[in-house]
Amino acid sequence: MNLRQAATLCVALSICALLVVPGNFPGLSGDARITLGVFAIATCAWIGTPIDDTYIALGAGLALTATGVITSDTLFGTLGDDTVWLLICAFVMAAAVARTGLAGRAAAFLVTGARTVRQLVHLTCAALVVTAFAVPATSGRAALALPVFIALAKALADRKRLVVMLALLFPTVILLSAVATLIGAGAHLITVSVLWEATGESIGFAEWLLIGLPLAIVSSHLAAEVVLFTTTKRADRTGPVHITAEEIQQHTEAPVTGPWSPAEARCALLMATVVALWCSEPLHRVPPAVVALIGAVVAASPALGTVKLKDALKTVPWSMLLFMAATMAMGVALADSGAAKWLVGGVPLDVPAWAFLAVVVLVSTLAHLVLQSRSARSSVLVPLVVAAAVGAGVNPVAAALASTAAAGFCHTLPASAKPVTLYSDIPGIPTYAPRDLLRMSAVLAPLTAALVLLFAVAVWPLVGVPVTP
Repeated sequence: MNLRQAATLCVALSICALLVVPGNFPGLSGDARITLGVFAIATCAWIGTPIDDTYIALGAGLALTATGVITSDTLFGTLGDDTVWLLICAFVMAAAVARTGLAGRAAAFLVTGARTVRQLVHLTCAALVVTAFAVPATSGRAALALPVFIALAKALADRKRLVVMLALLFPTVILLSAVATLIGAGAHLITVSVLWEATGESIGFAEWLLIGLPLAIVSSHLAAEVVLFTTTKRADRTGPVHITAEEIQQHTEAPVTGPWSPAEARCALLMATVVALWCSEPLHRVPPAVVALIGAVVAASPALGTVKLKDALKTVPWSMLLFMAATMAMGVALADSGAAKWLVGGVPLDVPAWAFLAVVVLVSTLAHLVLQSRSARSSVLVPLVVAAAVGAGVNPVAAALASTAAAGFCHTLPASAKPVTLYSDIPGIPTYAPRDLLRMSAVLAPLTAALVLLFAVAVWPLVGVPVTP
């Protein structure tokens, strides 16, 4: 056991010991004490041990069930939550898109129109933002875009700094643009679940799109400019760029030129229909999970599909889904036992709403330095933010969304997020070093935090999410 693991174990045991003593913390119920103890152990384990995050979450959920804080129906019922089904079906459709190579064709179509470095950067950024509608979870989008990046890197092999810039651009935009859609990250579904359990507020696909898409577009293109200026020199930015579809085709197996195949056309029509139905949910009232299930059935059907169901199901990150289900159960325990309310009870909440949101955004932005899992950060922060918001007279929906959006920044270290790790080491291609990440993060972190705060205070109230209830 190393020093860090020993320290986190001591912290967790100390907190549990304080909670066990009956005279401590008057007014704290037995269920709340157990919940806080389990919560402390799980958080310390996520921070300081190499144990798998899902294993820790399942152990915490089991402990809460065994002690009677939550029922077994609550623990297992989270696996049947419609948000879990939404993700499963979205991954099946993403497998169909990946099988046809449609994403590579679309990306190639965009980037081949670039004539300057800045055009290349922003067209690439736009293409990556669009993938948030087709592929759930940032790691899946990063893997889908990797062949496109490799093809671009080989086409620009004689301009090393541009290749390094693109290597940093891809994961940066993928992470920041995830907020565009409800399926962009598992953390979003955890946030929606916590809000529903704690406040009864429901956020659907269309509502999230209205809130998150403008922020995703602005933050992604802002980040593109930051990446461009922190990784390249003036001479690199002023040189012309001309990448042809034929050059990209030389370095990728999927066809990016020529007429569309019937499979590509069917897949494009299916995705367009599913996204349109998701966005028009307020009109037809069909739940997003049901729309996703219809899309998954069609995508894997023998006659119209482009992928076999058993192959598509292999791409589903079951570990992440189990993690989400277990942390949803933890969120229910924190809310129902009164632990979250008690935990924030001693925090001074008599501050202006904008100041409260500023603290939430700051803490959520920096949390990736402690908790590397984005879903774990939401599991820890969102229940506390919602409870604190109620006490501070701030709209809990605005506070939870601000926390979740700010947590999308996780670029400081190569290990801070899976997409950052994936693009940091690609054989045969020059990529970024840790110092490049630090230089970029020093500029981008305060900018994205300020942008999230600006949206929470000035933009979201215009679309029905006021700062105060």
